[in-house]
Amino acid sequence: MSTNANLIALGTITRREVVRILRIWMQTLLPSAITMTLYFVIFGRMVGSRIGDIVPGIGYIDYIVPGLIMMAVITNSYGNISSSFFGAKFGRHVEEMLASPMPSWVILAGYILGAVLRGLLVAAIVLVISLFFTRIHLYHPWVTISTILLTSIVFSLAGFANAVYAKKFDDIALVPTFVLAPLTYLGGVFYSVNQLGSPWREISHANPILYMVNAFRYGLLGISDISMGVAYAVMIGFAVVLGALGMYLLERGIGLRS
Repeated sequence: MSTNANLIALGTITRREVVRILRIWMQTLLPSAITMTLYFVIFGRMVGSRIGDIVPGIGYIDYIVPGLIMMAVITNSYGNISSSFFGAKFGRHVEEMLASPMPSWVILAGYILGAVLRGLLVAAIVLVISLFFTRIHLYHPWVTISTILLTSIVFSLAGFANAVYAKKFDDIALVPTFVLAPLTYLGGVFYSVNQLGSPWREISHANPILYMVNAFRYGLLGISDISMGVAYAVMIGFAVVLGALGMYLLERGIGLRS
């Protein structure tokens, strides 16, 4: 296919994903808004008022805002592509895309762009909600933007792999429930990893979400428990590995052709 044809195909897949997100916005966007509002009320106002400053000059509610935004980005980016692509498998129209002259990277990029867009929309919604509870100081805009994009891409690719290997709809819910949720809660969303004692502090450094949350917190608040160089290395490394896995699965048709 020519470059123009590839761009048209990419735009078509992306547009279909966007239309799907907006058409069922009560399922794709509203739940995160409600959930994060509850987090802000319960943890930010009620618990945070008793904790005080988590670090000098930064209140607890300010500290958890970046983590809550990243939590919403992770779950929505992952959930969007895992459900959408598995639906394409279940409906058998993914086979039409594989049989078409579309390159594998176009198919993968189209679904990734849709998932990233949902992650960004939810991030914007949670950010607006947070303004009702606190004020946001954007210290490093490029770090903030690059971190949220890389995180969304990483978990979109992870959701794609989940959708490829899933055999039934129940398989889609296993990873978010038993893997993503624990890793997110233990990824420094609600606390500083430096407050943990050994060996838990060292064990926490094996959690990739810790690096993403701290990089985003550095962008918004200017503080981090993790070196930015290491954080970017982790995010880019996961994006490259999962991207290569996604391309391999599409090229080989693993879990896609019956």
